[in-house]
Amino acid sequence: MRLSHPATWLVLSFACGVLSTGSETEVGNEGAEKKIVVEDGLDKEKILASMPVDSFIELHEVTVTVETIRKKPSPRHEQEKKNLLKRMSKSHGKWDTNHPRHRLLEALFGFSRYKPRQMAELDRWKGLYKHVSKAQKAVLEKTIGYSQKFETAEQLLDLNQELCNEIVETALEFYGITHKELADHSKAKDDAGQPADRVSTSQALKHFVRDWSTAGIGEREDAFPCILDTLQTLFPDRSSGDIKVLFPGSGVGRLGHEVAALSGFEVTINEWSMFMNLAYRFLEAHPRPGSKALHPFIDSWSHHANTADMFRGVSFPDKRVNASSVLLVEGDFTSAFKTEKGQYDVVVTHFFIDTARNIMSYFDAIHALLKPGGYWINFGPLLWGTGPFVQLSLDEIVAVTKSMGFEYMDASEHCGNLTLEGEKVRGKEAVYGFNDKALTKNAYSAQFWVARKVR
Repeated sequence: MRLSHPATWLVLSFACGVLSTGSETEVGNEGAEKKIVVEDGLDKEKILASMPVDSFIELHEVTVTVETIRKKPSPRHEQEKKNLLKRMSKSHGKWDTNHPRHRLLEALFGFSRYKPRQMAELDRWKGLYKHVSKAQKAVLEKTIGYSQKFETAEQLLDLNQELCNEIVETALEFYGITHKELADHSKAKDDAGQPADRVSTSQALKHFVRDWSTAGIGEREDAFPCILDTLQTLFPDRSSGDIKVLFPGSGVGRLGHEVAALSGFEVTINEWSMFMNLAYRFLEAHPRPGSKALHPFIDSWSHHANTADMFRGVSFPDKRVNASSVLLVEGDFTSAFKTEKGQYDVVVTHFFIDTARNIMSYFDAIHALLKPGGYWINFGPLLWGTGPFVQLSLDEIVAVTKSMGFEYMDASEHCGNLTLEGEKVRGKEAVYGFNDKALTKNAYSAQFWVARKVR
């Protein structure tokens, strides 16, 4: 391998990091069969995508990776997989754009077309640069080599597309979708002039950062400790059996995994977005810490302190993904659990309730799924989306849910200050921006409450 001399120290440290991470033994799979994978060398183009090349030294390296063959899924996971594949069948229910198989194909189409959709915007920026005068361009090129940013960004889009291709291949295998079916769907979309969903694909990739990287720790720390501490306070003794907890709108699932790691909780997560579900299935299939990476910030050139921040890569996951400890049930929260009324000890809604088209249906589902005396824990904003049937203020939410049989309980002061006089709801700033180095901050006064089902 040839490395540019100024970058030698960086690449050497990167190589050591890969070797260290690659040799990490999987935790929690005692007795599992292991195999050794040996990779000769690293891809210089991936490492040096944005580095100048002026002189080279020679470096040879062998990376040893220990991979663990996963155990057989639990009966709980096997049954849900059977149920999922049944729901995915074209013959199950009405075939339309809301059919789970159609939504799956849309997400696969989105990931498979990641780079072309991003390149459309990059090409637009290139076109806009043509309006800069010749003299001004001379300054930009001599001083910072501005045109090189376009080339580097395209190289990094290639790397992200490789990750997206892996996500697609993992999903095709998991869901039993053939390449031909995806190709036929993609052709139909192209023929109809309907482009792939660029935003949903990008958002799913950025959730790897928010949920499963060290770069997302700050955003997780805004919310997770309050929820985790509350659960442990409500259930200090979990020796008599697992406490059943449901997380609707779970994204790529980190909060559910943190609760499962406490032990004594049977965790079920739920997500409607097939873009998020494909990302989560990829994590299940690739659980080893630091085994994957992406460049998540190249789709926006605003709010960067320096260009290196914009181009930087982020590795994930930052801890092992124990897929056997958490069950994902895909689909609409208000209908996916209709046979499980009164089965859950806790429902945790984290950055979720304001996604409702009809918030009353969410309230009905939460109430129905909880056991008598069960708890509803909420943390998140009230940012109603487009076209909601009902838009409630916080005091209205409290009044309506009290009338439905919920009693609000005292919550710890570390979950924020009281928001409403005479009520037990607390507000706490929570950042939601994905990029911890950005020169801007998007944050909410997230509302936290614990409500008990008393009737």
